[in-house]
Amino acid sequence: MYARFVTVLLGLLLPLAASGDGPIATAWLLERDGVVRGERNADAHLPAASLGKLMTAVLWLQRPERLEQTLSISERAAAATGARAGLGQGERYLGRDLLAAMLVRSANDACLALAENASASVEDFVQDMNRAVAVLELADTRFVNPCGWDAEGQYSTARDLLKLARLAMEYPEIRTAVARREFLLESTDRRHSRQLRSTNLLLGNLDGARGVKTGFTARAGKCLIALTERGEHQVWLVLLGAPERWWTAHAMIDGAFDAGSAR
Repeated sequence: MYARFVTVLLGLLLPLAASGDGPIATAWLLERDGVVRGERNADAHLPAASLGKLMTAVLWLQRPERLEQTLSISERAAAATGARAGLGQGERYLGRDLLAAMLVRSANDACLALAENASASVEDFVQDMNRAVAVLELADTRFVNPCGWDAEGQYSTARDLLKLARLAMEYPEIRTAVARREFLLESTDRRHSRQLRSTNLLLGNLDGARGVKTGFTARAGKCLIALTERGEHQVWLVLLGAPERWWTAHAMIDGAFDAGSAR
């Protein structure tokens, strides 16, 4: 039944994707083996929700010694809104575990804790993010906060996000974390533990899914960056402002692999 449904969905979605019409997403970009197979509004400035956490992770990892540092959760981090790991003020965690919590569960409390640890303030960290954007030549990306909350002036594009995700996956710590379906987060004193489940429903449900990042806010809608590898072939998909992402992504990714095999 599942395979039949996917086959039917492919027939409905892929013609829409090819024409650039229909309810795929506000913007999307599909790439197979380094060649763009389709796109829509890929250079439009749009909110990207938690997809921007990839920049937070990349910037934070510029000092790898932070992975083994112990971080104390501040009042501000503990009060973070949106997706959370449920961290309590004063709890202490290894940096590597908070990084995983941010990437696996998209936890905003972990995200703020990392940003606070990396700079004199969260605001200073955001300035560093924008300096990194300039260095990486992501000309159509700007950050106002490190965690992806809706805010005026915070935006990116499908094309920039693909560049960022490709860079992020060069870091073993990121590549490992985004592929996890679950993660046990434990405080350094082992008094607090939380089993975190990935926000990426493609993991374990799509052949070759390697994860990357999900995002959702009221303004951004449903967002996704997905990497799938099968044999020697690789497909990247970026969706911004999608009314539905899991079946859509499944169909578009399978379709990209099938189209390549038919050549």
